[in-house]
Amino acid sequence: MTRPLHRDGPRAALVTVWLGTAAASLWDGGAHGQTLLQRLGLGAGLALALVWAGALWDLTLGLWLARRPSALTYRAALWGMVGMTALATAWLPALWLDPLGPLLKNLAIAALLLQGLQRHPP
Repeated sequence: MTRPLHRDGPRAALVTVWLGTAAASLWDGGAHGQTLLQRLGLGAGLALALVWAGALWDLTLGLWLARRPSALTYRAALWGMVGMTALATAWLPALWLDPLGPLLKNLAIAALLLQGLQRHPP
């Protein structure tokens, strides 16, 4: 049985991360992310589309974790996070050394997702 979100601190934290990331990605209409991706050589249109796609992914995961947590939800979130971390590592490895830890935080997120998987066996 799934605990209510307000009684499940780790899941509530994950929901907050994903919903917050979706909102932060689009706070300025996606301009910050678009600029970052354009520095990697992507065109403006593709870069903005990727920002919006990422925000939609984050929103979907946040809502999915909030409403219907399951092993599938946690696996999708884990593999999505691993994939994005791998891409960011390949394209912007300096993010691992950023004092705010935009990639380092993913280690804690992975731990919470693995904990969620243990509570929601397939």
